[in-house]
Amino acid sequence: MRVDLSGKTALVTGSTQGIGAAIATGLAAAGARVAINGRSETGVHKAIARLREDVPDANFLPAPGDVSEEAGAAQVVEEVPDADILVNNLGIFGAQEPLDITDAEWRHYFEVNVLAAVRLTRAYLPGMTERGWGRIQYIASDSAIVIPAEMIHYGVSKTALLGVSRGFAKHAAGTGVTVNAVLAGPTHTGGVEEFVYELVDKDLPWDEAQREFMKRHRPQSLLQRLIEPAEIAHLVVYLSSPFASATTGAAVRVDGGYVDSIVP
Repeated sequence: MRVDLSGKTALVTGSTQGIGAAIATGLAAAGARVAINGRSETGVHKAIARLREDVPDANFLPAPGDVSEEAGAAQVVEEVPDADILVNNLGIFGAQEPLDITDAEWRHYFEVNVLAAVRLTRAYLPGMTERGWGRIQYIASDSAIVIPAEMIHYGVSKTALLGVSRGFAKHAAGTGVTVNAVLAGPTHTGGVEEFVYELVDKDLPWDEAQREFMKRHRPQSLLQRLIEPAEIAHLVVYLSSPFASATTGAAVRVDGGYVDSIVP
């Protein structure tokens, strides 16, 4: 199966590093024109230079702007007026004692992890429905279902994304636009390395720290290792393709078997 996204324009939020960068790379390799988003113009251009090392012939478009704020989202939409594929990847996370999470922090997680995605969906879904084709995805998490005690605010924000995804899928019913959530499992990124070392001995070598983290904090994982960002990207690229035309309103797992369930 070869995914061909030639002629399609994709916007991936938070795509200067980690999972977002891997998704952007995968979409570009499939032929899509990919808008790279981050908060700073300098960071976006540096990311594009790095991404071109993996996909030299890729068509990357800079789309800087903080989409967790209205002005930043408007800036991105001005740079990318129309998109065929929208991947709402932007997200923040961090460990914190549940009773120490302030109202301001709860609101911040909602603004970044939920409202940014809603804002861009409002901006791009009408054009997709008018053209009769589109793909919208929300990068959620296993934490949406298995709420982690060490970061309840993060888990709840990802649970909200599942509702957002299902609701917009219903709104787009019969239009040729599919809307799905991707439940990513524990993934190996720079930010996650920092998070792992918040919970295990900082003096451990990375391989040992990773195993200790999975054993103590993610023992349900059937993969028994962190997922690589490219493995998340493979599913996103498929869901962005014509091959996934009958998959919509779904929460699709790429979690290494972390969620203990026999249903998706």
